[in-house]
Amino acid sequence: MPMMDGKGVSLYYHVKGNGTPIVFIHPPLLTSENFRYQMDGLSQDYKVITFDIRGHGRSQYSYQSITYPLIVDDIKRLLDHLGIKKAFLCGYSTGASIALEFMQTYSDRSLGSILVSGMSEVSDFYLRKRISLAVKLANPRTFSFLAQAITWGNSDTKETFRKLYNEAVKGDARNINQYYQYSLKYNCTNQLENIDLPILMVYGKKDKSFYRYANLLKEKLPCSDLKFIDKEKHQIPTKASGELNHLIIDFVRVHNEKIR
Repeated sequence: MPMMDGKGVSLYYHVKGNGTPIVFIHPPLLTSENFRYQMDGLSQDYKVITFDIRGHGRSQYSYQSITYPLIVDDIKRLLDHLGIKKAFLCGYSTGASIALEFMQTYSDRSLGSILVSGMSEVSDFYLRKRISLAVKLANPRTFSFLAQAITWGNSDTKETFRKLYNEAVKGDARNINQYYQYSLKYNCTNQLENIDLPILMVYGKKDKSFYRYANLLKEKLPCSDLKFIDKEKHQIPTKASGELNHLIIDFVRVHNEKIR
């Protein structure tokens, strides 16, 4: 099991394939297992990199509170550890916010990003309510119930549910709670215009509550492209993996050609 020293904390990561590197970033409670279909579907052409954020899955508990800047620094350390100068970042849900933070902090280490069901802030009542509920449930007493609900919602089959759940419950409720809490207060909307890297934004057409975030990012980001996947809601990496993988392949290929 590959582990990296993340400044005093052992972080689990996995690398598969060769070529242009793409780092995948998961939201709270979920783990790198959520990107299994991307790992299998994209690694024939690209170097696919997944990792478990501190206190999630197989990574150790972090005595430092989980913040986006801390996670961003861990991603940079992972790139250094793997000898990778630049990579594309693919963040799912709040993981997309971390991708945005990374591009602002380490623009010289990023080739661009794929934001899946992403946001630059949490500003609508419905989403704030959902995350606030997750904060309340992310404690040792109710953690198993929260893990079951989140992983079931992200599962396309019973087998996927089993794998997602078994990895999720390895995490530490304290760090997961911190990740949720930081997501509530994070806001980088006013800095978006400073990101001049290519960005692909992917949303489910049935995820109507996220249209406001899709439109906000499209308006503010200088070099972005917005795509919607028919008949899907929020959980695109697992429930619309084929469509997502095709969009990523096309996006990376086009921008690799521009770089050359």
